[in-house]
Amino acid sequence: MTDRHGPGRRHLARAAALLPLAALAPRAARAQGRIPDGPVTIIVPYTPGTGPDILGRLIAAPLGSRFGQPVVVDNRPGASGNIGTQFVARAAPDGRTLMLQPNTFIMNPSLFRQVPYDPIDSFVPIVQLSTGDLVMVVNPDVPARNAKELADLARAKPGELDYGSPGVGTPQHLAMALFGLTANVTMNHVPYRGAAPSLQDLIGKRLVAMVLPVHTALPLAQAGQIRLLALCGDKRSDVAPDVPTLAESGFPGAQADLWFGLFGPAGLPAEFVARANADLNAWLAEPRTRDALLAQGMKPAGGPPEALGDLAKRDLARWAEVIKRGNISAD
Repeated sequence: MTDRHGPGRRHLARAAALLPLAALAPRAARAQGRIPDGPVTIIVPYTPGTGPDILGRLIAAPLGSRFGQPVVVDNRPGASGNIGTQFVARAAPDGRTLMLQPNTFIMNPSLFRQVPYDPIDSFVPIVQLSTGDLVMVVNPDVPARNAKELADLARAKPGELDYGSPGVGTPQHLAMALFGLTANVTMNHVPYRGAAPSLQDLIGKRLVAMVLPVHTALPLAQAGQIRLLALCGDKRSDVAPDVPTLAESGFPGAQADLWFGLFGPAGLPAEFVARANADLNAWLAEPRTRDALLAQGMKPAGGPPEALGDLAKRDLARWAEVIKRGNISAD
């Protein structure tokens, strides 16, 4: 049987039949990569200008380029990060809502009587993005040139030395508390509303000591406004190689640092996690990424999702013990 409409009509009909498939091609490609349609939002449970916010804005553009979708940062601060964290815990696990967190959210369940999430079961780890070095410092009038001398001074004056922090339960506070427990000395914790006022009082010699991010402490030490005693991490810092660690100073087990990770709500598809992990590991391996992170006092981390999950579990148990021993509460 012949087609009375001729070959031109047959070709047109065939092309029309293919149009729906062509329209679906970009969406099918994204589905294969398990990237959702529409913007992806990274929730940062802290105010703009903080370390997590800066890191979130660093990864948004390169991640969006790799996803082929806009990636935006949404700050949802409040209640020591619990408000934004709860928002992500309740979000749909479709890849549209992610969360960038420092290790603070691992500490919060031990600090508050109740938090609206489980730090392990409510989230899926994607990748550890970076770490940040912490350093113990004193004001220059304090007669302590190293961590051992500070411990000796605190032992000679039990309960008389004041140290500051940006707030109860912050990594800076818990690092000093862990040092006190490890050294078996008692110092008074003075919490502040943020890093700036506590640092001002340290420089003003109203505080004896505190823990600071290395990149914050270095210029102040170079100006003679503070003195560096010991790195809180398990390795020396590339930017302060002459400063010993607490372990090297005679206090093994007192290690503390900052880390930052990307998470999604529980139930996030494994395909999405694998894709996001691969894309961010590729970005973290770039030299310009390392330079950008170092400028903010961070070092690139990376690794599989399981490494971040294991780190979160270890830190949850470790800091719960420190908080219990130190009788620390944010309520």
